[in-house]
Amino acid sequence: MRILIDAMGGDNAPREIVHGALMAAREYKIEPVLVGRKEEILSVSESHPEYADIESTVIDAREVVTMDDNPASVMQEKKDASMTVALRALANGEGDALVSAGSTGALLIQSTLIAKRIKGIRRAALSPLLPTENGKALLIDCGANAECTPEYLLQFAYMGAYYMENVFNVKNPRVGLLNIGTEPHKGDKLRQAAFELLSGTGERINFIGNIESRDVLYGAADVIVTDGFTGNILLKAIEGAGLYFARELKGIFMKSVLTKLSALMVSGGIRGFKRKFDYNETGGAPLLGISKPVIKAHGSANAVAFKNAIGQAYEFVNTGIIGKIEKDIGFMTEG
Repeated sequence: MRILIDAMGGDNAPREIVHGALMAAREYKIEPVLVGRKEEILSVSESHPEYADIESTVIDAREVVTMDDNPASVMQEKKDASMTVALRALANGEGDALVSAGSTGALLIQSTLIAKRIKGIRRAALSPLLPTENGKALLIDCGANAECTPEYLLQFAYMGAYYMENVFNVKNPRVGLLNIGTEPHKGDKLRQAAFELLSGTGERINFIGNIESRDVLYGAADVIVTDGFTGNILLKAIEGAGLYFARELKGIFMKSVLTKLSALMVSGGIRGFKRKFDYNETGGAPLLGISKPVIKAHGSANAVAFKNAIGQAYEFVNTGIIGKIEKDIGFMTEG
């Protein structure tokens, strides 16, 4: 399996990206195809003598997409950017999947224009995993589509359910519609219309109704469906709360000798709690709805996080989710 890597995307490129790709090559037995400034990529890989032949799997690309670039125009202004070149290679069949830690907006727009959406899918959606009391839940969408129609949310529900069932082996995943209350009549016109569509899916989707944001971390659903604006607010709120609680907990345990001793006694539990909120453990978020597997890694991903993102891409390809979406596209457009 060949995984295309945007080696110049993200805060820690290319060093952490290249190291993560080499780690993934060993763990998943894949062939990483690194796209970016060749001399910089090779200088990083020199510390790995076992990868002396990596030069043969590097595609030279001289430009870099930065966070200051306009996502809507970057494809025209930077035709030789590593992200752009990698996506063209993906569309041409030179790789089975793509992983990038670069600009989310640029990746979304270019994936749509170059790799294309699955025929019949109205919008691609960014779908990160959230920690829950009993595992993980997929949030779809978290920022790709600020404004949605009820049909978009219906398609998000199908794609999210396929992903959780096939990649994470969640049998008959519970799909919940994020809302301001659990009653069927709650919410704005979008939520009410989406509720009706989702209720009409029968046994094709295990729709459990509306869920409130306070119940997300308790594992109320395996797939949380919402528009990108609301989803992004939920995601950032959870990230902020996790960082806040970690900081406050550390302050409590560092107050005295007695509390420091107490911290030693519960250190294992604390580490486990921190891992739940650590994006490095997951690595990235799939861009569902694109005709080829695309994974968006966190912008500040280290080598381990990027290796895990490549692992997601590996599973994405192996499970054949895109083919399953294409097969059932009729249900996803009719409700």
